[in-house]
Formats: sequence, C-alpha cells, structure tokens
Amino acid sequence: MQPRSILITGASSGIGRALALAYAREGVSLSLIGRDRERLEDTAASARALGAETGVGQLDVRDQNAMAQWIAAADARQPFDLVIANAGITTGLAPGELAEDPEAVRAIIDINLIGVLNTVEPLITPMCKRGAGQFAFIGSIAGLRGLPYAPAYCATKAAIHAYSESLRGRVEASGVRVSLIIPGFVKTPLNDSIDAFKPLEMTVNKAAALIQRGLEQGRPVVAFPKALYLLARLSRILPIRIVDKVMAQFEVNIPKTQERIR
Repeated sequence: MQPRSILITGASSGIGRALALAYAREGVSLSLIGRDRERLEDTAASARALGAETGVGQLDVRDQNAMAQWIAAADARQPFDLVIANAGITTGLAPGELAEDPEAVRAIIDINLIGVLNTVEPLITPMCKRGAGQFAFIGSIAGLRGLPYAPAYCATKAAIHAYSESLRGRVEASGVRVSLIIPGFVKTPLNDSIDAFKPLEMTVNKAAALIQRGLEQGRPVVAFPKALYLLARLSRILPIRIVDKVMAQFEVNIPKTQERIR
C-alpha cells in the first residue's frame, strides 16, 4: 500500500528532497521539515507542481518542543502513514588530525541522533494506537563499522541502527512497520564535501527510487549498494587488527562541521 500522508525531515536538499519529489503526486500530502526556508520552499513548490499537497515547517530538529508541537498538529490534520527521519550532517578528521573538535562531536550527536528522536517520539503512540504506519530511519554503511576518519558520524549512525532495530521489535506487533535505510555513497551536497575515494557512488535520484521501493515492500532493512553493504558486514567478522590496518590506508578528508550545540 502506497503512503498518502508523509513526513520528511531534512527535505530541503539531498536525499530528503529527492524522496519528497519521488513521492509527490496527486492524492499525496507531504509535510516537509528543514531549516533553510528558501530551499525548503523550492522543494515544496516542485512537489506541488507534481500534484502533491505540501506543507512546510521551518524547524530545527534539535528543538524538541517545536518539533513535537508542529508534528502533533500536522498529524491531527492528516494522520501520517510514513515518517522518514532523514535530517543529518557529517563531520570528521582531516589527514594528520587525531581528535575531533568536541563541540563538533556534540553538535552532530544533537542533530543526527537527538534530532531523530525528536522526529519519531511524538508519533510512536499515535501510530501504534491507529495500528498502522511506517517509520523509516536513514542510517549509513558507516554505521556498520567505525571508520578512523569519522568517529562521531559513525557513532551517530550506529546508534540509529540500534534504535530502529529496538523500536521495530517493540511496535510491529501493533501494526507499525519500521525500516532502516543503509545507503553507501550518494551524490549529495553533504557527500560532495568529503574528499575521498567513493566506491559505487550513485545519484540521489537512484537512491531515492531504491528507498521508495524498499519501503513500499515493507522491508526491515533497505541497504545499497549491495556489494558495499556486504563488504561492510564482512569487515565485522574479519580479524579486527587486519581491518584496522586496511582502513588506515585510505586518505580521507572530511570537513569539520560548523554546527554547534544550540
């Protein structure tokens, strides 16, 4: 069954925008959350041109009270049957750096983890009471194993993986589905800021199509590209020291986020 009322965070660019446009059509209501008003309105206008009814919330996912109030009001008007917790940032280490900026670390945790909780928590009970709906969490292949050049980012995505798995085991008996999206390299503004070898990188539109198909099938895990996903899974069972040495050979430069704790 295709969703009719959809909430997407981080909808102003990247995967969030691509998903909004992938779902946009007659009979669909999109509730789009983002911080950049101009880009958010551009996404909304493009979605409306495709026939979707679209509402926007210029919100920071870190603001628990504002998120809870806006989401509850939107859900009361037209109950959500799909919630995509997508908003996120990245940060990491430049070659030669040993430790991440503590302020950057706390900022990414605030957005990538707390922001996700602020998105889904207001809807867990209402959706379970309705006995229908789906939560989709945007994780990452980087959440499958810690990478030496992005400790905090990997930690936030690993946390999202564990949270989604735990939530799935709790709410699916109530009729609510939970899907974890595990993408590899997707060509987005966020990914473009990373200077590194990006194996099997795909376009954002292809990624959105894979996510949409996986969610419509109700799959608990939607991972792509398969080869990179399986390689990451394999790294979990290979000798740890060997994997550490191999990973240390890659030269990666991930810009430090300028986000800070609110």
